[in-house]
Amino acid sequence: MKLMKLEIVTPEGVIFDDEIKQVTIPGSEGEFGVLADHATLVSLLKAGVMVIETADSKEISVAVNGGYVKVEEEKTLCVVDGAVALNAEGTELASKLEEAREMLEKAQSSSKADILAAKSKIDGISKGR
Repeated sequence: MKLMKLEIVTPEGVIFDDEIKQVTIPGSEGEFGVLADHATLVSLLKAGVMVIETADSKEISVAVNGGYVKVEEEKTLCVVDGAVALNAEGTELASKLEEAREMLEKAQSSSKADILAAKSKIDGISKGR
């Protein structure tokens, strides 16, 4: 499978910059997946959970609370207001899950339904689904 570059940037700086297989993104018009060679687009992001499949087929979930995404054929750039890794090597999942829940509660640019859907995904991750 062809790889593409994913970069996630917050006001604190770049938090993710690596080659990946695919990413699922919580767009303002609904969740969508991005693979290498995807058509170019720009979209608003809503509060939700991004799911990243790394080059070595591991899955990383990142809670975001809004921003925008620019997709190009070989690179996807996400500029977000805030982001928290929910599962990744070297993180303490339980504390990150709580931090993600708090961040989503504070998200003002998204509807209550979007926030509840994202929290449901986070709860599913914490229960190992």
